[in-house]
Amino acid sequence: MLDYDKEADDYDATRGGEPRAAAAAGSALGLVPAGARSLLDVACGTGIVTRRLAAGRPGLRVTGVDSSAGMARTAAARLPGAVVLGDSRRLPFTDGSFDALTVIWLLHLLADAEAVVAVVAEAARVLRPGGVLVTTVDKDAAHHVDSDIDVLAAPYRTGHATDGAALVTAYAAAHGLLPSGTARFPGHGQGRVPRRLARRIRDGEIYPAGGSELADRVEALPDPDSPRPDPEYTLRAYRRV
Repeated sequence: MLDYDKEADDYDATRGGEPRAAAAAGSALGLVPAGARSLLDVACGTGIVTRRLAAGRPGLRVTGVDSSAGMARTAAARLPGAVVLGDSRRLPFTDGSFDALTVIWLLHLLADAEAVVAVVAEAARVLRPGGVLVTTVDKDAAHHVDSDIDVLAAPYRTGHATDGAALVTAYAAAHGLLPSGTARFPGHGQGRVPRRLARRIRDGEIYPAGGSELADRVEALPDPDSPRPDPEYTLRAYRRV
C-alpha cells in the first residue's frame, strides 16, 4: 500500500491528471439523480475529481473525506472548507446526511471483503432514502487490454479482486442498496508501462506470485517505457431503498 501522505504532491501527475479526473467526474455525475443537493466524495484523495464534481453540477453541495492528512490538505486547497479527515469505514457524519456518495478508486485497494462491506454499510447509513452510491468496480480488471503485458501476466492473476462488480452488488443489496445504473469512462494516461510495472511486481504490489522472473520478462518487452492502451473503468450506481 502506498504512503498517501508522501504521495500527495505528485499523485495526480502519475494518475492521468485533469483529463482522467474530468472523465471520472462527468461519468459519476451522470449517475447522480438530478434532484440531489448534497454529495460526499469518499476517499477523495487530492480532490482533483471532487472539485470537478462540485463544478459540474450547479446547486450540488459537495464534501470530500479522506483518511490521509496529506491528501486531505491538498484537497482542501481545491475545495476550501469542504474537506474533512475521516475513515471510509467509520464516516464522521450522521445517518441520512447525503443525497449521493461517490467512491472512486477505493474498493480495489482494500485488504479484504470485510473492509469493502464496512465501506458499503457506511455509505448506506449516511445516504438518505432514495440516495445513490456511485462507485468504481473491477478496477484492476480494466487494465487487462490484451496487450503484451497481459499475455505474460495472465497466469498470475488471482481472480479475487475485492471490488468485483458481482461482490459489490451483493454487499450493496445486503444493506438496502439496489442497482440503478452503470457507466464507463476512459482512464486517460493509465496505460501500463512495462518498466514501471516491473518495479511494482518486484515490490510485491501486483502479481506477487510472479516475482522477479515475471518482472524481468515484463521489463524485457519491446518499448519498455511506452504505455500500453488506456483502460476503460466501470462505475456502478446503487439506490438506497
